[in-house]
Amino acid sequence: MTAQRIQQILDTFPKIKIAVIGDYFLDKWLTIDRSLDEVSLETKLTAYQVIGKRIFAGAAGTVMSNLSALDIGELYAVGFIGDDGEGFEMLRDLHAKRVNTDLLIRSPHIMTPTYTKPMFLENGVETESNRLDFKNKDVTPAGLEEQVIKNLWAVAPKVDAIIALDQIDDANHGVITERVREELAKVADAYPNLIIFADSRSFINKFTNIIVKCNDLEAVRIVRPELAGTKQELDVVKPCLTALSKLTGRRVFVTCGKRGVLVLRDDGEAALIPAPCDTGPVDIVGAGDACTSGIVSSLCAGATAEEAATVGNLTSSITIQFIGECGVASREGILKRFNEHSGS
Repeated sequence: MTAQRIQQILDTFPKIKIAVIGDYFLDKWLTIDRSLDEVSLETKLTAYQVIGKRIFAGAAGTVMSNLSALDIGELYAVGFIGDDGEGFEMLRDLHAKRVNTDLLIRSPHIMTPTYTKPMFLENGVETESNRLDFKNKDVTPAGLEEQVIKNLWAVAPKVDAIIALDQIDDANHGVITERVREELAKVADAYPNLIIFADSRSFINKFTNIIVKCNDLEAVRIVRPELAGTKQELDVVKPCLTALSKLTGRRVFVTCGKRGVLVLRDDGEAALIPAPCDTGPVDIVGAGDACTSGIVSSLCAGATAEEAATVGNLTSSITIQFIGECGVASREGILKRFNEHSGS
């Protein structure tokens, strides 16, 4: 792959329209200065003093942040959040990233899922403490599910791609329920030129008729459960790639950490697209979402699976250099990283 080809793909990004349907979590970091600790008069317990906060749209919102940084022309959020303060903060961050939220439902019947991360500041160094999670523990209300399906069909003719991001481990507890997965397959039939791409923590084998992405651990757990938890050698992962493709009926991308991304070539053979070498400290939080953003954007730009995986690798190789936060990559940064990696 040449720098000229990379540039050609990247130049197409501002013309592309992408929707992200899935679970929108709010990521909230609280900086707590331990030198300012007070003792509660009522409880005699330590009252931590928050001196700063960082708030970002997470999960599906992380994918949105990456797509926005890549200059994707139009972005649509599909899903639901709570009619609460966290929902307000979610919308504010998404709007700052140029995201159309008309199809993101605000409901008083649920909470906006939120990861609150206390960061204790001592001697200029932040250390993360126990996270406080706000999650909806009940099955998704039928009325919300119906609205999500309606909005899915509404957005399909407007975009070049739909990314389905499923962050929930409990079946039918988030946006991507069993019924929504079925509707995604129907949308794929109705719009054969539409790229539909799914990434799911626990249910990647439940998607049919659409492109899926998972990591090597997830692929082996699904296809070879007896090997789950062992070191995933490529000769074990490659057959899983082929098996998943037969199961889902479409192309599969399997991320393999610092080794790169496995894809099926047009001849049906599995090929590893190597990732750029890491330099310096890295933080892999958000790397998968960055890779998804790069892959889908490139597919929309007419890239082959191998080319898309290359851009996905480059995108995530930049974001992991942001320590303690979910970083993003720009088009200029991707081209620069490619030139550094290729020696151009």
